[in-house]
Amino acid sequence: MTNKKNYDVKDLSLAELGRNRIEWAGREMPVIKLITERFKKEKPLKGIRIAACLHITTETANLALALKVGGADAIFCASNPLSTQDDVAAAMVEYDIPTNAIKGEDGDTYYKHINTALDHKPQISCDDGADLVTTLHTKRKTLIGNIIGGTEETTTGVIRLRSMAKAGALKYPIIAVNDAETKYLFDNRYGTGQSTMDGITRATNILWASKIVVLCGYGWCGHGFGMRAKAMGARVIVTEVKPVRALEAVMDGFEVMSIAEAAKIGDVFVTITGNKNVIDKQHFEVMKDGAIMANSGHFNVEINIPALESISKKKKTIRPFVEQYSLKNGKQLFLLGEGRLINLAAAEGHPASVMDMSFANQALCMEYLVKNQGKLEKKVYGVPDEIDKKVAQLKLDSMRIKIDTLTPEQQKYLSSWQEGT
Repeated sequence: MTNKKNYDVKDLSLAELGRNRIEWAGREMPVIKLITERFKKEKPLKGIRIAACLHITTETANLALALKVGGADAIFCASNPLSTQDDVAAAMVEYDIPTNAIKGEDGDTYYKHINTALDHKPQISCDDGADLVTTLHTKRKTLIGNIIGGTEETTTGVIRLRSMAKAGALKYPIIAVNDAETKYLFDNRYGTGQSTMDGITRATNILWASKIVVLCGYGWCGHGFGMRAKAMGARVIVTEVKPVRALEAVMDGFEVMSIAEAAKIGDVFVTITGNKNVIDKQHFEVMKDGAIMANSGHFNVEINIPALESISKKKKTIRPFVEQYSLKNGKQLFLLGEGRLINLAAAEGHPASVMDMSFANQALCMEYLVKNQGKLEKKVYGVPDEIDKKVAQLKLDSMRIKIDTLTPEQQKYLSSWQEGT
């Protein structure tokens, strides 16, 4: 039955296609399936109002269905204007899950959708990038009294939230789902690595072998993309601001240099830092004719697009998700996906099997917030260790992989200091 309230999607007639794709993704999400089965029996989120600002994808839809089965009253909106899969958004509405998301929506529509989600008067916020939380803290402060707590999915959002907490501005507890080992070691490294490669390849159809790829940022997402670009035959150069990460990149077999040096020789530039203006005007001016730029960080600020436009005489869309900038110096540069998340703008985002763990953490952390209502301080928490380990064990179980357990003798040895050689 279609929910005729609180939704704004491109076309409800796309729902059947969306349902089929959601079901396909669900086959690769056995942990969420197990959680859904338990939630159906226990209803741990019964009556809890949730506002979720996430990428509207097949994987998100499977999370939404788990929360609904668990008794939650949830509404969803997009966390990025280009990341929505319109058929999935339509299917979510048909599943009676209010959804406000349209691929390519403008900034005004994006924030209108966030405010529609906040009109739900949520008790739990679920965010990917912290736009919903910051809107709540700046323009919808009267709603904060309803909030039990929140969850945050991505690195960029966690950085923003920790800044808020440090400044004393955070008004309720939030769990940094991104910091779970079963999230960042897998979603960030394997998911972002593969899907970023996928998005750039779909947009451009380039041959990676022999390309000089400049990777800006060597966090876990950078690890994943660098690994795959290298495996495809590219020469990978890493730029970093953190000495330890730069050293790690060297030890992993990559070249490391400043962006000022790398800008002169790169064929393909990929930003995955969480910061702004990583590639700036002075870098555009020295790039090769035909250089390609893409971003896989959460916001479209890592490549300074206004600066690029200021030194260009014209631009045109030459392929879907590929804009050609003709510079005043006679060179042409290519920007992919409007500088937004290329893995979601031009591809389908992370594979479902890796999002299975990320969204399992989301579901279990929401349950944890409800169970611990009133006991948590107004700060950013890591995912409880027992949840992280539970998600890992469930994933192993679903893969029919068994591991060892410590014997009593081994446990005693690890917990004592007397025994040595």
